[in-house]
Amino acid sequence: MNIFSHPDFDEHERVLFGHDPQSGLKAIVAIHNTNLGPALGGCRMWPYSNEDEALKDVLRLSRGMSYKSALANLPLGGGKAVIIGDPRQQKTSELLKAMGRFIESANGQYITAEDSGTSVPDLKVMAEETSYVAGIMEKPCADGQLRSGDPSPSTAYGVYRGLVSAVEFRLGRSDLSGLKVAIQGVGNVGFRLARHLRDAGAELWVTDIYDDMVQRCVKELGATAVHSDEIYGLDVDVFAPCAMGGILNDQTISQLKATVVAGAANNQLDQPSHGEALRQRGILYAPDYAINSGGIIDVCYERMGNFDLQAVNVHIESIHSTLMEIFARADSEQQSTHVIADLVAKERFTNPEKNHQLP
Repeated sequence: MNIFSHPDFDEHERVLFGHDPQSGLKAIVAIHNTNLGPALGGCRMWPYSNEDEALKDVLRLSRGMSYKSALANLPLGGGKAVIIGDPRQQKTSELLKAMGRFIESANGQYITAEDSGTSVPDLKVMAEETSYVAGIMEKPCADGQLRSGDPSPSTAYGVYRGLVSAVEFRLGRSDLSGLKVAIQGVGNVGFRLARHLRDAGAELWVTDIYDDMVQRCVKELGATAVHSDEIYGLDVDVFAPCAMGGILNDQTISQLKATVVAGAANNQLDQPSHGEALRQRGILYAPDYAINSGGIIDVCYERMGNFDLQAVNVHIESIHSTLMEIFARADSEQQSTHVIADLVAKERFTNPEKNHQLP
């Protein structure tokens, strides 16, 4: 396992490996950049096929968090954690406590939050061993009720607003009634995105590796279930990737009939060249870390101790203008949207004085 020569190593500050034989914990924490503040990013638990796959994922995810926080004008750096294991079969309180101790060993350079395969209750168990946990505070909802610290509602709302931006820019419409959307992955974020879209009048096609998630969308939202291999080639307006990364590649891009790609998944492009491949096919791509920053905005406000739902939603609404700027500049400069997003974000986290952060 090579680190410094790894194709996804991007001047990361620290890459930490944690192993606890008693609980079975095997985990990696990657801290990409802390110029703007401590590295904050979710803890993912996934049954990776091997350690190299886990390393690739954590390196790419942590890099994306640096870009995400910078583009969202947050005083945070980028980091990520992955636990190698099946969250439905191998997750135990002992393993989660061991993960908490591992996070504590980073001495505050990395703050963890919820991600695929982990939940707010899981984070609360980790918090028994470390103070560097975010996204567990009860917060007010729009209806005045309290919800758990789960940032998924904010992530989903941000992706929804970003999807609206992309549809407006490419298709020239703000009304989503009758819009055809294919959603890959309908977990915490994907399901909420689907609900926003259904409420706006969109027609939905969904797939997920877990059939119970798909059936929930069918029963509650009137979505059409499709096989995982069919989701790419559907005759729809928008393809919304909301599962794992690397799914936009040579094989899948050639199948797409959608003219917009806008979803919640991190690291959607298998390789940077695939952003240009989308552009060449006339498909507008909403860069993942620009569109899915609602969750980190939510968690940042909580971490700073000044959580206000209205302020959070106003900040999330800025995703619209950020994407519109990226789309317009990409068109003007004949560049792929992810190249433009990278340029803007990297300038911000390499030159902190130029980043207009929260007060």
